[in-house]
Order: sequence, then C-alpha cells, then structure tokens
Amino acid sequence: GPLCSILVKRFGCRFVVMLGGLLSGLGMVSSSFCQSISQLYLTAGLITGLGSCFSFQAGVTVLGYYFVRWRTLANAVASTGVSLGFTLWPLLSQYLLDEMGWRNTFLIFGGILLNGCVCGAIMRPIQLASGSLPQSAKPQEEPGSRTEEAQLSNGASPHHPTLQQHTKRTKCFQMLQKYLAFDIFCQNKGYQIYTIGVTWMMMGFALPHVYLVPYATHNGVEERKAALLISIIGLINIFIRPFTGLLSGHRIFTGRRIYLFSLAVLLCGLSNFICVISAEFSVLILYCVILSIAMSGVGALTFQVLMDVVEMERFSSALGLFTVLESTTLLIGAPLTGLLVDITRDYRYIFYTSSFFLISAALFMGLSFCALEKKNKLREASKAHLDNPSRYQYSEMSTEPKAVSQSPPAAEYITSI
Repeated sequence: GPLCSILVKRFGCRFVVMLGGLLSGLGMVSSSFCQSISQLYLTAGLITGLGSCFSFQAGVTVLGYYFVRWRTLANAVASTGVSLGFTLWPLLSQYLLDEMGWRNTFLIFGGILLNGCVCGAIMRPIQLASGSLPQSAKPQEEPGSRTEEAQLSNGASPHHPTLQQHTKRTKCFQMLQKYLAFDIFCQNKGYQIYTIGVTWMMMGFALPHVYLVPYATHNGVEERKAALLISIIGLINIFIRPFTGLLSGHRIFTGRRIYLFSLAVLLCGLSNFICVISAEFSVLILYCVILSIAMSGVGALTFQVLMDVVEMERFSSALGLFTVLESTTLLIGAPLTGLLVDITRDYRYIFYTSSFFLISAALFMGLSFCALEKKNKLREASKAHLDNPSRYQYSEMSTEPKAVSQSPPAAEYITSI
C-alpha cells in the first residue's frame, strides 16, 4: 500500500496500473514453472500480490480524480469487476484444472492478468488544476527547519554528526507522514474512526468466502454445487452494486454514507446466522443471496466513504495506511479461525466469529460517527454564539423587520479538528 502511494505520487496512476498488470501476469506465468510450495509463495503470492495491489489501489485512486458528481456510482460500477471475478473465477479455475492441469491453468491466468497493462494504457493521464500546482511547486517550510537554522546560527556545522542524524530522522519522519498519512490519522477523527472500524471488520469479513465451500462439502453438499455458491454471490453483486452506488449517490445521503456502510456491514454479520441454522443447499443459497446484497453495499461504499472523510489531495497516502491496517487483519483472520476449527471440529464457529467482528465493527462506526457529528454541531453552535453574541441577546433598540438569514447548509461531517 505505501509503496503504491509513493509510485502514484511519482509516476501517476496510469503507469502504476500497467506495472501492476505486468507483475501480476509475470507472477502467474512464473508459477507454472514452480517445483515447490515455497516457490509459489514467491511467485503467486509475493509477485502477483504486489502487482494486484498496484493495479487495484491505483485504479481506485484515479476514480476519485475522474469523477466528482457521480463518484459514488463510478466506484460501484468499477467494483463490479470484483463481482465478475467472484462469478467466473471458481467455475473457470475448476474447468481448467480438470481439463489442462494446474501448470497450464497458471499460464492462462497469467495471460488474463496481463490485460491489466491494456486497462492501464487506456487510462487518461490526470491533468491537475493550475491552482493545485503551486502547492507542490513552491518550497514549503519543513518541520525541523527552524531547529536546523537555529543550530547553524549558533555556530553548528552542517556536517556535524548530531545535526546530520537529526536531519535524517526529520526526513524519515516527513517521508512516513507523507506516504503513510500518520498526520491525517492523528488529526482527522473521521478517518481515524473509519480506519479502525474497517480494520476490525476485516477480521471477519472474508471468513464466509474462505470457508463457505468447505462448510458445505463437510455437510454433504456436492463439491461442484458448493463451488457454485461463490458464483451466486458474485453474480448478484454484479447487478446490485451499481444500484447501491446510484442510491447512495443521491444528495439525501451526502455526508451520511457512513451510516449506509455500517448498515451493510451489520447485515453481513446478521446473515451469517442463517448458515448456523442449516447447511442444506437451499438454505445456503438463501444465505448467499442475503450476503451478496449486504456485500454490495460494503463493496460499493468502502472507498467512497474514505473519499468523503479525506481530502482528495491526500487520498493516495490515506489509502496506503488504510490498506496496511486492513490487510494485516485480513491476513491473520482466516488462519486463526482455521485453527479454531481444527481444535473444535465445528465449522459453525467460523460464522459466529465472523458475525462478532462484523456486528461490533458496524456498531462502533455508526455510533462513533453519530457522536462525532453531534460534537461538531455543538462546536459550530458555540462558535456561532461567540462570533455574534448580540444575535442571542434581548434587544429593545429596533422593532423593524430584518431580512431572514439563509438556512444553514445540509449537515456534513467535519472530520478534522
């Protein structure tokens, strides 16, 4: 994530998407020649994973620059590619494995992922507004520069070891702050709440996708029918995500999309209890339908809410830190739950665990943003009272009617203090 943010800042989204497609395809093609699982960790895991990260994160970032009014719908439509993958990938991979073997399957997938280079090539380069150029062109006073000037004025040599170490630490801190958005995380309460909530949510969000097929086959469902469950989730997502984006893009939900997102996460958590009731194929299909509807809201709004709480100029950096934190919990969630299943021999604990993380994350984000909004409204009211105290005081000086003041704008989140 942070490496992608640096590359986007330096070379632009177009180049990074093309680089990601090249790495993804190279990793898959190299996997077809592997002789051990450790080699696959390097090729299919590290190289392909790095390329996928570059393509995905840069693609999400460029959407924020391409669209303003229809940004929510654009995010939803673009994310239907994920749904299309959910639909086709299990069926295609199973067919290719049966007909051509795993080595040729890796080769074909490498060719598919190389098309990411074509997708990146047709992206229009971003032309920044002229008003934003001086921000990066003009020299800004850096933190620590006054300290260095003071030391130099006191006779300290610029080559002094202590001063050099201090300069290196300052530059390192500036680099981390710029590309990992630590300053945004500390100052922007909305970004802080949202990042923590999504990070916690990711502990349980992917568990149904990882363990749904094994859970079905463990309870007597045929393997091909079990694989079809994932395709059902993806197919419904293709049609529901654009509708979700169109609905959440309405002006009624401006500044309130976080509540829609929290509601979708809550529904994801509650839907997991359907699996606990029964593992029959018909019941699992009902579960997939409800889960995919909730997932559509999560998928369509995840990055749109992030764009709402962070300025677009810092979105790439904020997305870098956001990716690091959510990927960490996504990485450890499935293995820990798998260990729980190995100990208990009961797949139902997977869905209990997933529901716990999803429901608690939804309540945390929804209630925290509600409290933050009330706090900001009180602060604004207090500030208005201090700026114009006579407006709130009794006066006998004039009885002439005054012009009616304009109504305040619609409520918005003030996410930084």
